[in-house]
Amino acid sequence: MTEAELPTVEDTRAFGAALAAVLRPGDLVLLAGPLGAGKTVLAQGIGAGLAVTGPVTSPTFVIARVHRPDRQRGGTIPMLHVDAYRLGAVADPRAEVDDLDLDALTGDSVTVVEWGEGMVEHLADAHLLVRIDRPDNGEARRVELVGHGGDWHRRLAGGLPWPAG
Repeated sequence: MTEAELPTVEDTRAFGAALAAVLRPGDLVLLAGPLGAGKTVLAQGIGAGLAVTGPVTSPTFVIARVHRPDRQRGGTIPMLHVDAYRLGAVADPRAEVDDLDLDALTGDSVTVVEWGEGMVEHLADAHLLVRIDRPDNGEARRVELVGHGGDWHRRLAGGLPWPAG
């Protein structure tokens, strides 16, 4: 488990970029936290760290957006950005996720899912849960990384290339 205190929105973006340095194709990253915690900001940082094309914005209404790697900036891995906020209003939210056919895209991409805890873990054998909280409702965030399965423990053991990691 890795924890960090992120005083500003820019620190949250920078932390996401640092996290991108340990991500590989096929990785599933779940972003959890209350509304306004900074999930999309962290996803923007991951996108920047992966050097993907286009602005990374909340895919709430389109549910999923693929960001291709920007080869001119050194990008090599696509990022699938999913927002599951509008999913899960049915008896079996996992079936609703399966209907999106996301697993067809996850093998070659880093998949970042906002609001997906309890719904998308089955898309990969292992995943990284990123819990984000705004303890005082100010700009500062507290981030906790919890690896589930695979080699997440080893990858996170050395910390991230981040001052607080």
